[in-house]
Amino acid sequence: MKKKEKTNVMRLLDQHKIAYESHFYMGSGAVAGLDVAAVLGQDPAQVFKTLVTVGKSGQHYVFVVPVVCELDLKKAAEAVGEKKIEMIREKELLPLTGYVHGGCSPVGMKKQFPTVIDRSAEQHQTIMVSGGKVGCQVELELRQLEKAVPIRIADVAIRTDG
Repeated sequence: MKKKEKTNVMRLLDQHKIAYESHFYMGSGAVAGLDVAAVLGQDPAQVFKTLVTVGKSGQHYVFVVPVVCELDLKKAAEAVGEKKIEMIREKELLPLTGYVHGGCSPVGMKKQFPTVIDRSAEQHQTIMVSGGKVGCQVELELRQLEKAVPIRIADVAIRTDG
């Protein structure tokens, strides 16, 4: 991907007049979130991954958590008022969201699902989320992200890096 190439995520952010900075890491071999943070020279606590779940009710939910964390399914279910939620299968991701694994962004999904961002995002001036393609991240302020995606803030992550 060329640096000047715009993804759908960037076009949507531009439409909403949201300031962001794009970061590209194609060809680095980085796939896992911690590797992406390292390649981009970013604090892994500021780099967020987008996870798609389904509740017992059949409703889908999006959770955005730091790459140094895992989603706490119990806290996540509580945050959205479900008895239980589980991760969707990888093969369901593209048809449901329009994104592939590793390139899933909370911005610009085929359908807008209830979206919850881990409370830790409030500790950072900016956070990074997928730019909508593997090899691309966008960095923006949490309050700016709220202009593009209706979000709820909740404690839904478990830190996994000690």
